[in-house]
This record gives sequence, C-alpha cells and structure tokens, in this order.
Amino acid sequence: MGAYDLLKPALFRLPPETAHGLIHRLLGRVQGTPIADALAERYAVDDDRLAVDAFGSAFPNPVGVAAGFDKNAHVPRALASLGFSHVEVGGVTAERQPGNPRPRLFRLREDEALVNRMGFNNEGADRVGERLDRDPLPEVPVGINIGKSKSTPLEDAPDDYLYTYERVADAGDYFVVNVSSPNTPGLRELQNREALEGILGTLADAGADPLLVKLSPDLPEPAVDDALGVVDDARVDGVIATNTTTSRPDSLRSHNRAERGGLSGKPIESLATERVRYVAERTDVPVIGVGGISDAAGAYEKIRAGASLVQLYTGLVYEGPGLARDINEGLVELLERDGFDSVEDAVGADL
Repeated sequence: MGAYDLLKPALFRLPPETAHGLIHRLLGRVQGTPIADALAERYAVDDDRLAVDAFGSAFPNPVGVAAGFDKNAHVPRALASLGFSHVEVGGVTAERQPGNPRPRLFRLREDEALVNRMGFNNEGADRVGERLDRDPLPEVPVGINIGKSKSTPLEDAPDDYLYTYERVADAGDYFVVNVSSPNTPGLRELQNREALEGILGTLADAGADPLLVKLSPDLPEPAVDDALGVVDDARVDGVIATNTTTSRPDSLRSHNRAERGGLSGKPIESLATERVRYVAERTDVPVIGVGGISDAAGAYEKIRAGASLVQLYTGLVYEGPGLARDINEGLVELLERDGFDSVEDAVGADL
C-alpha cells in the first residue's frame, strides 16, 4: 500500500474542490525544492522507446496532464516532477472569472468518475500570462488551453481568444482552442464550421503555432467531419479528443450521476477511445487522446487507436501521483509484448 492509498480516505472525506486545493498547495510547497528533485527520480521512467516527437517538441513519454488540473499555471514544474511528459495549463480566459457557484465538482466514487461544472474559473489572461512569463517553466513541453470568456458574445469570440493568446504566447509550446467545455453557455456552438474558421484563422494569423483544437465527445459525426475539415483548411497542427461529456451511461451507480456538468473518468473511456479512432482515421495531424485513462492498458488502447500522446486528470484523483510512472512502465511491457520498437511505432496500429 502506497502513501496515497493511506491519504486518499482523508482526502475523500473533504469536498472535492477543497481536496483539489489542498493537493495544489502541497505541490506548490515542493515545487522547485529538493523534494521535487527526489520525486522526479522516483517517478520518471527513462526509456527512449517512450519518446514522442510532435508539434515541434520532444516529449520524453506520451503521458501528460490534461487541462483543468492546473488552471492558473501555479504548479507545472511540480506536475512534471511526477513523471509527466507535458503539462497543459488552463483553460485560461481573457477575463478573470469566478466560475459557477459551488458545489461544482462531484465525485462518483463507485464509478471512478467526476462530474464538474466549474465554468472556466481562472485568474484571467493578464495574471496567468504574467505568472507564465515570470516563473520558471518545466523542462517538458507546456501547453496552454484557451477558452472563451463567459460574458463575451459568440460573434466576438475570435477577438476574445486572440486577447488571451497574446498574453500567454511567449510561454506555450502549443496552444489549444477549447470550444468543447459543456459548462460555458453556448461555447459548444463554436464547434460549427463558420465559427471555428473565424477563431482558428484569427489565431493562425497572429502566429499561434502549434495550434490545436479540443473537441467534444458529444458532437455528431457529421459535425466532427466539418470540424476536421476546418482543421485541414486552417492548417491546424493537432486535435485533442476529447473533452468531458454531458451524456450519462446507464452503468453509472453513484447518486451524483444526476449532477449537471461534464462527466470524466472511467465511464467515458470507451467513448473517448472511439472518438480518438474516428478522428485519427480522418486527419493526418497528431491526435492527443483524453478520457478515462487510469492504467497502461487504457493509454495503450488510445495509442493504438491513433493517439500520439495521451492526457489524464480524473485518473490522478483515484490512482494518485505514481500514475504516470505506472502507465509508462506498463507501456514498455506492452510494446515489448507486441514487438514494437517505440510508442511512435504503435500509434494507429489498430486503424
């Protein structure tokens, strides 16, 4: 039994957002200290077979932290010390916003899932941009997830995204247009072709590079096809599949399944993997697979379905800080079992 197994019962007696804040404070305390160096030695898996080159950056392994865990870019170095190959901060919006009223984050313990309706709570582009420019960044790539301010009309979305990009531009190794969160009213309407062309075109003209777009798992296939057409036409560099879902599988057992918001974690794993496969079959740009990953088998399934990289968040809540190490060690074993020389050789093997 590890240290997190002993700590988890106490954490789970706290409200989820309170527990998340406590973990953030602990990470902040160790960031940049010898303790972080010791964590890096414990959790890093140094194996060239895990390395991935994508978006003009070198990733030491395919496993990263998804947006939402470190919204305000307080602890990217601490997260990197846990063995992650990249950290995606945000979502960041042009305006500082408090998000939706609490409670807005719910555990579905029986289902190893979360429901959130956070509402892009963050300190705003000015403050997050200042922090990113001021504080040391990790040696691994940092992605910046950009969302639309709640008060901005949909027709003004391109300028809203541009404002945020310009304030974080110097710090990011890649930039993600988030038009798929279910918790900002109207946001998912920006996944239609015309709106997406306006946002991506504005950012591309401003020099956003590499530029990715994050899609919802709830988009019908024709709408996904339209979005991927924009990806090709606008020379977007990658796709993240997927965000949380507003659907509720019949298998859910927790009483919190009825809470409004986006569902993440184990119950959406198969849905997310199928969406990774659908996207990878229809575009040549790299895909980052997100949704339900909590072990090496799940990460490997998304890689074989076409994901060059994977990300997780909810899995950290249930499995603890050793998860990246466990996944990477497991991936090495799976690559050896199947005769692949590297993760890159396994990408899309099932397509």
